[in-house]
Amino acid sequence: MLRPKIPTMPAPTGHTAPPAVVEPTAVIPAAQTPPPVPVAPAPSRPVVQLTPGTAIALVGGGTAVVLVVGAVLVSMLLAVAITGASVAVCAVVLRSLLASEAKRR
Repeated sequence: MLRPKIPTMPAPTGHTAPPAVVEPTAVIPAAQTPPPVPVAPAPSRPVVQLTPGTAIALVGGGTAVVLVVGAVLVSMLLAVAITGASVAVCAVVLRSLLASEAKRR
């Protein structure tokens, strides 16, 4: 059905140089030297020491974050609940107004 056309390799154009002849060279072994002793790399970042003061600060900061996030979530939940209650009250009032209007006719 649909067959892709595979491009052909284009022939080189311009001046092409013949391949250069490479002559082998003799390998002379050098005196054996022991491999260098690897040096232990220095740590990339300094080690953090946890003192009692910093531990208390971390616990206090974490507690503060949890309390703030909890307060925000509770306030959002209360906002949704209050909005739902007010919409329900509006619906009841509109229903009673429409029912009383229908009774008058």
